[in-house]
Amino acid sequence: MRPLAIIGGTGIDDLEGLEVIRDHRIQTPYGEPSRPIQEGRLGEYTLFFLQRHGSPNAIPPHRINYRANLWALKSMEVGGVVAINAVGGITDAMRPGRIVIPHQIIDYTWGREHTFDEGQEHTLLHIDFTEPYEQALRTELLAAANSATITHEASGVYGATQGPRLETSAEVQRMARDGCDVVGMTGMPEAALARELGLPYACVCMVVNPAAGLGDLPLTLTMMQEVLVREAAVVRQLLQQLLQNRPASSHA
Repeated sequence: MRPLAIIGGTGIDDLEGLEVIRDHRIQTPYGEPSRPIQEGRLGEYTLFFLQRHGSPNAIPPHRINYRANLWALKSMEVGGVVAINAVGGITDAMRPGRIVIPHQIIDYTWGREHTFDEGQEHTLLHIDFTEPYEQALRTELLAAANSATITHEASGVYGATQGPRLETSAEVQRMARDGCDVVGMTGMPEAALARELGLPYACVCMVVNPAAGLGDLPLTLTMMQEVLVREAAVVRQLLQQLLQNRPASSHA
């Protein structure tokens, strides 16, 4: 089984415990990825790690080169991608501190390079995106969460917004009516690009704040950072369990 790739979001600048073997600086037809891809070992397991915001830089969500990131990971012949996203909670169950493994997504973004199809192949790249997250990889994540006794939500609808500003309370109310459980800024076009490349892709969301208008306090980066520190530790535990549950062929 080929090694997994982890895409880290806000709060996951580096993968704690990862013994980095080498950095891969990859040039793609779509430009440079957010930063070099780290190849390393987490315990006995090989994996690849990419920070989508380009730490120590801070690439805003609408400026991330999603196409270069996914193309670069595909070139490393990874067996799948687990994306980590910081989100706001909309429904009552999605309170700060909750880990969510979403099953659906609604795309509210605009103006992003959202496909590899530029019309040069003279065929349309229609992909089946009925289920945006690969079911087998989602099942592995859910099994890992259960094995590690991590409290989590086993499903949810991720609403992907443009950013970098946070949403208005009216926008959040509309998203709630649309059926969204959480809101974030980096879920798309990442998931669709992975599907176009044939990469199994699943997502782990860290709820770091109530969405706009749903909390008693103003939304601040300080408040979010406090929750991020706690949740990042839980996500690392989840990833370690995920790797341990994988077949022996995924060992380094």
